[in-house]
Amino acid sequence: MKNAHAPRRLSLRLLLLLGTAFLLLAHEIVAAIPNLTTPIERIELSVRDSFMRLRGVQPPSEQIVIVAIDDFSFNWTGYRWPWPRTYLARIVDWLDDAGAEVIALDIFLFEADDEPGGDEALAAAIARAPHAVTVTQIFADATQGLLTRKLPLPIYRAGLDGIGTTVVHRDDDAIVRGVRAYQYYGDEIYFNWAFEVAAIAMGSEPPSNPSATGLTLNGETVPLNGGLFLIDYAGPSNTFPTFSAANVADGLEDPQDFAGKIVLIGATTMTLQDLYPTPFSASEQTPGVEIVANAINSLLNHQYLRLMPPWVSLVIILVMTLLAGLIIRTRRPGQTIGLMTAVLLGYFLIAYLVYLRSGWTLPVTGPLLMLFLGVLLPTTEQAVSQEVEKRRVRSLFTRFISPEMVDQLLATQDINSLNKRANLTILFSDIRGFTTLSEKLSPEDVVALLNPYLEVMTDVVHQHGGTVDKYEGDAIIAFFGEPVPYADHALRAARTAVEMRVRLAELRQRWKEEGRFSGRFEIGIGLNTGEAFVGLIGSAQRINYTIIGDNANLAARLQDMTKTYTWPIIISKSTAEAIQDEFEVEFVEATTVKGKREPVEIYKVLGRKGAPASERVRSFEN
Repeated sequence: MKNAHAPRRLSLRLLLLLGTAFLLLAHEIVAAIPNLTTPIERIELSVRDSFMRLRGVQPPSEQIVIVAIDDFSFNWTGYRWPWPRTYLARIVDWLDDAGAEVIALDIFLFEADDEPGGDEALAAAIARAPHAVTVTQIFADATQGLLTRKLPLPIYRAGLDGIGTTVVHRDDDAIVRGVRAYQYYGDEIYFNWAFEVAAIAMGSEPPSNPSATGLTLNGETVPLNGGLFLIDYAGPSNTFPTFSAANVADGLEDPQDFAGKIVLIGATTMTLQDLYPTPFSASEQTPGVEIVANAINSLLNHQYLRLMPPWVSLVIILVMTLLAGLIIRTRRPGQTIGLMTAVLLGYFLIAYLVYLRSGWTLPVTGPLLMLFLGVLLPTTEQAVSQEVEKRRVRSLFTRFISPEMVDQLLATQDINSLNKRANLTILFSDIRGFTTLSEKLSPEDVVALLNPYLEVMTDVVHQHGGTVDKYEGDAIIAFFGEPVPYADHALRAARTAVEMRVRLAELRQRWKEEGRFSGRFEIGIGLNTGEAFVGLIGSAQRINYTIIGDNANLAARLQDMTKTYTWPIIISKSTAEAIQDEFEVEFVEATTVKGKREPVEIYKVLGRKGAPASERVRSFEN
């Protein structure tokens, strides 16, 4: 029997798949808007961080060392910030004498020193160094709303080989993944001091041709992302060799550690609040001077991180949509989950390997979300639909068989397997003289008697593993042996027939005590064992689980014969042979019944063997 709901389910699953794809494609378009970070983009940032952490710490360039203005130096010197320029001059001179190639100071030299001769001493030390770089600031003045620039004092500019900006970029999650590569001040352009230092170390011209996507350095294009240089961090804080400024000033370090090196002088103490979370660690923050050291390291080693253009993400999402459509066509949940998991892990691995080999970052969150939701939502809908179908089948069958048997039935999965020819025992039960009785009672009284009777008798059938086929007025048609096959189905039917008589006696006594009914109320039962068709018969609007066949008709004829022989339970020879070890039966006669050419042997059921007289089957009451 075909499933009438299949086309609707297929269209709903396709709608969920395409709807998911549309939403994610729309998200990618919205995500392309500048200065707007979507939730999926925030997840994507974390994925990029995970790639970096998975790769692990990389050996940094041996050219770069840091002279740290750290807590030890503050405690050692006893000076409050800012340090006197003469003290800074001692550090620069010592580094110059040690053979440092480039000395870069992440120190603002915008204001004159409080001590006389301090600026002159530091300016002279900077001029004596082979190459020196310091920083500038360009920012919007909050009071005037104008762009403001702060440069080192004129006394320093003649000895400097480069002046650079210091802007690090915090993403929406406050993590620094890159630096602002350049800033404009009117017609003038200032590059980040990492680029100024790298250009000197490479022996190249200063950086040039800046744009949102790149700039030129040492004859090659350095990729930028919206003007940001994405840093390929070598590791967390303290990855680069770091020396306390106080030890350098006092000449306590080995000059060989600085010979021919790029020396960055900057604050690492928490007191000066120049610490930032990075992809390697959000809790153990990294000083700004070491972030710049990582940027210089990336430039010197040509380790550039690149983001794929937005159209790549759109294409991959479409591919994931097709893959999800193929995966949800599988019928086995385990296979569906296995395929989805394999593709998810496979794509993540591919993206990671591409990152390792080339620095390109494939979009991960959007495509994987497309595949996951593209499989999960239709599969969930399918599971819900199947559960609804199971509930529909459960609702249908619990009217006829016990809930325990329904659970076993639903475990078959294939509802078409219920349609078969099987060896069954069929039970027909009918109230004697019910038509005459109903004419004497009001409709309300008829219902008040019939409904409790049918409920009690149905419960007896279910207790013995039987299936109620239907009710025809006051008649009950049931069968044993399907949908749950029992080898002793004939015995179950016979036990049911005997217990129905017992429960009827209890019901009559209750009615009498309640004053509801005290008249005659008897039932006749016919049993026959044989092969019959059993299955789901009907239309998409109405369906019944029923039996069809000559043996079912014979059971009905035997029930009619209870009137002729005034005996409550009449059975066929096939049933008698199947139950004779447990029940006493008595041959009545071989007679011709309607629909049969050959005489049929008829038996009475007298009761269980060895049962007391009170439990024996008796003739109808006169």
